[in-house]
Amino acid sequence: MPIPIIDIFAGPGGLGEGFSSVRSEDGNSIFKIKLSIEKDDDAHKTLELRAFFRQFQPKEIPPEYYAYLRREISADALFEKYSEQYAAAKTEAWKIELGKKNREIVKRKIGEALNGAPDWILIGGPPCQAYSLAGRSRIRGQNKRKYREDHRHHLYKEYLQILADHQPTVFIMENVKGLLSSKRVKKENTFDLILSDLKHPNEVDLDGTGKPLTYLLFSLSRRPIEGKEFEPKDFVLRSEDYGIPQARHRVIILGIRKDKFNLNPDILKKISKRVAINEVINDLPRLRSGLSKKKDTPIEWEKAIATVENAKWRAKVSDKINISIDRVLKRLGTGMSRGEPFIRSDKKPQKYSDWYIDVNLKGVCNHESRSHISKDLHRYFYASIFARVNRRSPTLNDFPKALLPKHKNVKEALSGSKFNDRFRVQLRGKPSTTVVSHISKDGHYYIHYDPTQCRSLTVREAARLQTFPDNYFFAGNRTQQYHQVGNAVPPLLAHKIAIIVFKMLKKPDNV
Repeated sequence: MPIPIIDIFAGPGGLGEGFSSVRSEDGNSIFKIKLSIEKDDDAHKTLELRAFFRQFQPKEIPPEYYAYLRREISADALFEKYSEQYAAAKTEAWKIELGKKNREIVKRKIGEALNGAPDWILIGGPPCQAYSLAGRSRIRGQNKRKYREDHRHHLYKEYLQILADHQPTVFIMENVKGLLSSKRVKKENTFDLILSDLKHPNEVDLDGTGKPLTYLLFSLSRRPIEGKEFEPKDFVLRSEDYGIPQARHRVIILGIRKDKFNLNPDILKKISKRVAINEVINDLPRLRSGLSKKKDTPIEWEKAIATVENAKWRAKVSDKINISIDRVLKRLGTGMSRGEPFIRSDKKPQKYSDWYIDVNLKGVCNHESRSHISKDLHRYFYASIFARVNRRSPTLNDFPKALLPKHKNVKEALSGSKFNDRFRVQLRGKPSTTVVSHISKDGHYYIHYDPTQCRSLTVREAARLQTFPDNYFFAGNRTQQYHQVGNAVPPLLAHKIAIIVFKMLKKPDNV
């Protein structure tokens, strides 16, 4: 029987997807998600559709699923035809907000889903805005009292409550790196308190043995040293070191019930060469950006960029950049579209094609470009040219004065007191920077390395950087899709963690 999984604060399901993808030599699932809990409506719909997908064996996915992703049939038509599988998916993906008011109903539902299973895994992590460095800065700037009272400081206690109530054999807890430096009101270190609580989530006797419930906490990046505690930094995983095409640094804690195991788990293996952004998105259909606040046609778009040719600010930039600008302008064409909800394609990425590509889909979904004002198009164009020539993304100090935005805090940024990398190009040949939920606000931090496309990354490109398979569809409008992708755990990283957990569970020397 597959090992049960309960996924809380599930988001669009990155951790769950990684665990669900682990299969035995005969093709059977090692893990089975019994319940995934998420409060956001669109993320829940994403979870529900993926839960439906997993009701079928990989080689038996119905053609109607792909027809839905291609927008050939409606969701109602798909679910009506496979009503039994849809009912199971609705049972698995549960929309509810974790918190004190719903604690009893959540406790009952988890118990029903586990149905007495002796060994199972809890995965997930509380929302991270209050812990992130950017989030703390933003909330404190608005209202210091609001920051102190933010309920998200305490959502890890819901995770702790589930540990105490249901006592999983193993848990995986994920959060942002900013958690390490987060302080409570009385200046106590939040992370130290969380570690202490996770080790001893309750004082209730376990099975009448007189022993309290105790978890051993492990890093997935460093082996334990006898007689030494892990340092907080040991719990930080640098995703790019493990084959993820993104420099995503997150706290991930592996907890193991002390009464069931007397062994140390494996750690993730570092790769010798990091995976670059272009190795996972270069195959995707080339798109132009859109023009906002004016007529948007391919010809008008090309005209808007072509005005760079005679721009006065070019006298202020280097000869190398000017030469590159002239070369790229000659290659601009009007043949590119802005994308569609589904685009047919038979191309494959250089890396992980077996992981990303589903030949039955026959293309890609969630691949549509944003619109940008003309001035931002010029900034994106210049930034991507600068990055190509200098092999680094420009700071605001590298922009000609005429291209600087007229924001009141730009002067502070130029002096180094605020974010100086307002326009960040994702560099060809390197992993991307961290994909975060802010990508839903604007594309300034996610400029495509190809200046002829002159745009920010699409949802599908961001999903590729997060290692979601192409047949993983994100519900909601484009802003909501970006938000989901930015909040997720990379499924391929979760897959590698799941293999470590499985190897540990099947070892004969467990207690």
